[in-house]
Amino acid sequence: MKVKFLGTGTSHGVPVANCVCPTCSSADPKNTRYRSAVWVRDDDGADIVIDTPAEFRLRTLEYKVPKIDAILMTHGHADHIAGLDDIRIYNEIQSAPIPLYLDERTRSEILSRFSYIFQQTQEGGGKPKIDLSVIRPGNVFKIKNTIVEPLKVMHGELEITGFLINKEFAYITDCSALPDETVSAVRGVKVLVLNALRYSAHPTHLSLSQAVEVAEKIGAGRTFFTHIAHALEHNAVEKNLPKSIRLAYDGLEIDI
Repeated sequence: MKVKFLGTGTSHGVPVANCVCPTCSSADPKNTRYRSAVWVRDDDGADIVIDTPAEFRLRTLEYKVPKIDAILMTHGHADHIAGLDDIRIYNEIQSAPIPLYLDERTRSEILSRFSYIFQQTQEGGGKPKIDLSVIRPGNVFKIKNTIVEPLKVMHGELEITGFLINKEFAYITDCSALPDETVSAVRGVKVLVLNALRYSAHPTHLSLSQAVEVAEKIGAGRTFFTHIAHALEHNAVEKNLPKSIRLAYDGLEIDI
């Protein structure tokens, strides 16, 4: 299984508009962060995307995503769903709707924000064709031969969804706390992706020190932090992280 990071930034992205901080003015490409998403390609050839942020189309072009067998949605905030319309070309390529797996709250968000998809109107350049499947924590399902387990994640007071794929790869973003059952489900996985927003505390996201604490509790073989704000300059942060924990960056590809 391969995992490619399509983006590793927060809702503002990095650089942030009109900011001249060391990260935003850096020439290091690891400090340029589109909104967070990943592309998972399983060994059986299943291509799975987790979230479709605003830059989704740009990344499918740059990284040459050939097809999309399914989309997993963590939650309905704009930085995670804004690029959904750009799956239209994959509908044409694949001559089929694309399954979209999401919780009930996110389903309501999609129905509201992308209402034109579900209405009988003229299409012009086309409309996304999607099959919505509501999922719940622990409700395991398959995409081809890939096994996906939804995970309960707390984003402040909002319950959102993380994903455990083939019992080897866990993707958790926009997390402020993890229930005990989620920690148990992912403990010891080969690769964990977890959000780490900034140095200081935040009401709906893990800070860097909190993320390290959660990662060490889970004890994955390797952990990569994502959903990173401009407060964290890549090289300055990495040199102080535990050996098994790294900052992800846009375009990073890992083999599992």
